[in-house]
Amino acid sequence: MPIRLLISALACALCAGAAHAQLRLPQLQLPQLPQLPQVQEVQQPLRDAGRRLLDRADPGDLGALRLDRVGGLLKQHGAVLEPDPRGEPVVRGEVLAWSPSAQGLAAARTVGLAVHSEQVMDGGERMVVLRVTDGRSTAAALESLRALDPDGAYDFNHVYTGSGAAPGGRQHATGGSPPGPAGAGADAGAGAGAGAGAGAGARVGLVDGGIERGHDVFGDASIVRWGCDGAAHPSPHGTAVAALMVGRSARFKGVAPQAALYAADIYCDTPTGGSAARVAAALGWLAREQVAVVNLSLVGPPNQILERVVAGMVKRGHVLVAAVGNDGPAAPPLYPASYPGVVGVSGVDKRGRPLPEAARGPQVMFAAPGSQMVSAAMGRPPYRVVRGTSFAAPIVAALLAGALPRPSPAAAREALAALARQAAGGVAGTRNSETGYGVLGADFRTDPSAFQ
Repeated sequence: MPIRLLISALACALCAGAAHAQLRLPQLQLPQLPQLPQVQEVQQPLRDAGRRLLDRADPGDLGALRLDRVGGLLKQHGAVLEPDPRGEPVVRGEVLAWSPSAQGLAAARTVGLAVHSEQVMDGGERMVVLRVTDGRSTAAALESLRALDPDGAYDFNHVYTGSGAAPGGRQHATGGSPPGPAGAGADAGAGAGAGAGAGAGARVGLVDGGIERGHDVFGDASIVRWGCDGAAHPSPHGTAVAALMVGRSARFKGVAPQAALYAADIYCDTPTGGSAARVAAALGWLAREQVAVVNLSLVGPPNQILERVVAGMVKRGHVLVAAVGNDGPAAPPLYPASYPGVVGVSGVDKRGRPLPEAARGPQVMFAAPGSQMVSAAMGRPPYRVVRGTSFAAPIVAALLAGALPRPSPAAAREALAALARQAAGGVAGTRNSETGYGVLGADFRTDPSAFQ
């Protein structure tokens, strides 16, 4: 055998022997260690603890959610609600009139309408609620009245709903009996800590559902309530929106926790809650209280009477901030955000990108956080993830509150111009259909990670 082949054979034999020797090494008798739980088993209690404080539920398609809500109201409360010719919910058998003349009231009687209630607004105008008395349809009565008095202002008593996914629980009015006349009450608290939007002495208004006053975030808040004969009817939507404005706790801070909140409950847990008449009455109260900045996270169709109320307040120097809605970029404009002079607010995610479901158009003046964020919730868990333009609008309203102690047209224009200069992501002096002049309040988005 050649020497080269002999060396190769010997090397193979040595390797095989070494390997065989390794296989036969005696095993060390290590002490038995307790079996460690799986990583997921260790993390699970931590995750459960986080869930007790925070619910990350995905709200889903917000545009479909609103339509489902409207359909559910009409189906469940057909005795007191009905659709108008476009399918929007209205209070059955009611027509609204704006400062009707004697001839207009005579025409109303002719078509089977009688005066049910009347309210004098801040500018001296009258809002009159007429009711059908002869069994004809609401649409037929309204059409006949408009034909007899073409110079008058008459419309349905439309119902408005929230513009976002409320953090758990019911969405506004779903049952109960209609309330009596609205009442007012006050929950006094000494606000502590300054919000960037407003300091001590500032006031801001809210037209929405009731607030869970016992929540930790409102422990030091100053809240003046109106509506529901003074009774408390807390709602998930109203609670979440109010917290973003004036709430504060160890884990959460709204924009202006030191400001006094003037909160009007227009729902009172009744089927006809959110009607145009109640929105108008709430705005009338805020006007009498001289609250300059008001948030309305509500959406619905155009309404002639509500438009007159809004126009009067804007003319007198109030700033009305409203959510533009979540029906999608191609959807028709929603109101009150689309009325002239109203500050329409859209929503963006944590990267400043417009929400895909948010409305687009000339009604968008600003954008603010409206996704991947936390606000107060009713019950347990006490904080939940919210989404929608409903939760962007209160951030802008609270930022404005400190600049307007009283209604003033000149001060309102100056405050809005200053806010436009502060907005991020836009081109100075220009306004686009997605975020308006730009994004405000990004620092006030409470990220869900803060609760883990």
